[in-house]
Amino acid sequence: MTARQILVVDDEIGIRELLSDILQDEGYHVRLAENAAEARSWRLQTRPDLVLLDIWMPDCDGITLLKEWNNGGMLTMPVVMMSGHGTIDTAIEATRVGAFDFLEKPIALQKLLKTVSAALKHGEQLPKSDMSLLNLGKSAVITELRQRLDQLSQRLSPLLLIGEKGSGTELCAKFIHKSNTPWLKLVENDKLAHTPIELLENLQEGILFIPEVSELNKAEQRGLLVLISQADKFDVRIVCGTSVSLPQYVEKGLFDHSLLQALSVSTLRIPPLADHREDIPELARAMALLLVETSEAPYREFEVAALNALRNAEWPGNLAQLESIVRNLMLTSLGEKITLSDVTRVIDQFKPFHNPTDSSNDAFKNPSLNLDLPLREARDQFEKLYFEHHIAKSGKNMSKVAEIVELERTHLYRKLKQLGIKTK
Repeated sequence: MTARQILVVDDEIGIRELLSDILQDEGYHVRLAENAAEARSWRLQTRPDLVLLDIWMPDCDGITLLKEWNNGGMLTMPVVMMSGHGTIDTAIEATRVGAFDFLEKPIALQKLLKTVSAALKHGEQLPKSDMSLLNLGKSAVITELRQRLDQLSQRLSPLLLIGEKGSGTELCAKFIHKSNTPWLKLVENDKLAHTPIELLENLQEGILFIPEVSELNKAEQRGLLVLISQADKFDVRIVCGTSVSLPQYVEKGLFDHSLLQALSVSTLRIPPLADHREDIPELARAMALLLVETSEAPYREFEVAALNALRNAEWPGNLAQLESIVRNLMLTSLGEKITLSDVTRVIDQFKPFHNPTDSSNDAFKNPSLNLDLPLREARDQFEKLYFEHHIAKSGKNMSKVAEIVELERTHLYRKLKQLGIKTK
């Protein structure tokens, strides 16, 4: 079994060396930091199993550092605070912020070992490191998002999260999920149609998260309506995500109107990454740290120019795309630091190849053409785009349009009227 790693942070060399000797004799692997700056550096490179953190340090007090880790989503390990000037108020403040326990100096040997053992056991129960809404940034947009989610977390009514693909709907759903209660991200949608009540029974006082509610078929939509109507009896919160316009789906007969009404009780828009670009450097570092903590990639810092390049890039795939790029950078960069050239190299790999001689299938490259529609609706949509293209290209010369599309003028006008295309 790998030795547990303990980080000792104290500005007094005598205390650091004494604690190090005691803990190493007990079989622990110990790292030492003389101030908050060194502690930050170690924390960025690895996730220790436990931190012993002095409160009074010259550059930054331990409570402030603890808050910093907590607010940044980095408090994923137990922290025991230490102080030679302990007071009840300080101990209460430390535990309120997120410390596991508080030790007053001089620390008795048995008290130290007992507290370390209990803290490490507690650490085993903590959730594994993962991205959370706390990692999403500190911009005004994200701060407001968290505030609205805090408001909505007190309710049991269904919640509809509306956002572009990859924008973080699951992070938002997990933000309102209470610890030690059930959580289910539904991947087998057919359970809604066949066993909706069984889902509720297994999720009492928890959350059912449906990533893309627009993908449900008619039977599954009816099952979700049943589930919503019974959810209060089991104290289950239904949270659904969508990246499409559900009212448009209702108009096209693809989504149940009653279900949309039920989901519209509480709705929240999730901002795309383009709306909070200033958070991208912090996001990239958080994603990189997660890869290091889970041993998926070696530690690498980002150069400032590299972070600026990420902030200024286009992110149509939002957080999911950024996470993919960061993973690529962490795994394929050759130096100890990720440089501007590394970012340029990886981002350029995903740019579409352009073949100037290939002009075929232009219609299928049109982002407004929805190929997931039923055949008749898709055909009408294509024909509308087709005629509008030729009308614009000919300068609304209908004689020329009729010639190009090879239709008799009367037939052409009838077709345009059927498609709702106005020519004047």
